Amino acid sequence: MDAPPLGGKQNIYDYIAERRCGVERYRVKPGVQVKLAEWDPSDYSEFDEGKKKGKAKLDELTDQLEELQELLYAEGKHKLLVVLQGTDTAGKDGVIRHVFDGVNPQGVKVASFKVPTPQELSRDYLWRIHQHTPARGEIVIFNRSHYEDVLVVRVHELVPQEVWSRRYEHINAFEKMLADEGVTILKFFLHIDMDEQKERLQARLDDPTKHWKFSTGDLAERKRWDECVAAYEEMLSRTSTDYAPWYVVPSNRKWYRNLVISTTIIQALEDLEMDFPPAEEGLDEVVIE
Repeated sequence: MDAPPLGGKQNIYDYIAERRCGVERYRVKPGVQVKLAEWDPSDYSEFDEGKKKGKAKLDELTDQLEELQELLYAEGKHKLLVVLQGTDTAGKDGVIRHVFDGVNPQGVKVASFKVPTPQELSRDYLWRIHQHTPARGEIVIFNRSHYEDVLVVRVHELVPQEVWSRRYEHINAFEKMLADEGVTILKFFLHIDMDEQKERLQARLDDPTKHWKFSTGDLAERKRWDECVAAYEEMLSRTSTDYAPWYVVPSNRKWYRNLVISTTIIQALEDLEMDFPPAEEGLDEVVIE
């Protein structure tokens, strides 16, 4: 990379280099059958210095991500898609708020996918997704995604099994097409356990300023925990690929969740080996009067 050192902080480069192999432990290898019981949602082994220092490190990473995002936007060649999935209260909004704090909104977009509209339901289920994929120079964050069509659709039996079961192949082909067209895809499953979800739901109930985030429907979903876990496990097992990997991110500790995701995104952007566009010729002779 010919650009000047990002932030001038060698310690951040050292941190990223040291964690490169470490965060790979959270990556789901293609073809592996995932059992979420084997993935510790409270793990913090890649940064065991505690919450206070973890938050300070995230501030440094955020500065670097901001500069890398500016470089991505300026160069205008690459595209990054970040997919966030997880149960209610897993922290999708928190990731967007903390990991991407300070980035230029001109080059970063968030797409949230809720219940399909009648117009969307009249088309194939990927139609509404494709419209939000990133253009060159953009980062797009999916807050929930096309994976709802093998998750909520499955758990609530909105379509027959023979319909949702063939969608894994569709999704892999869709993501392969995006990757072939130059999109870097990173998918993060925010892994929490039932006890942590209970605490977060109770916190929303106890705080009047968070009542707007609480829905009794969340309690109904909680009763389907085992069904949801089975759906997530098959999603992770069947759609983690070399070109669109899933990361099972320990998310009981919010600060650690954010560190893992930020580190992984920065690594991916650095691997693009981006450069700022060449300056217009003769700028050294320009005099502004």
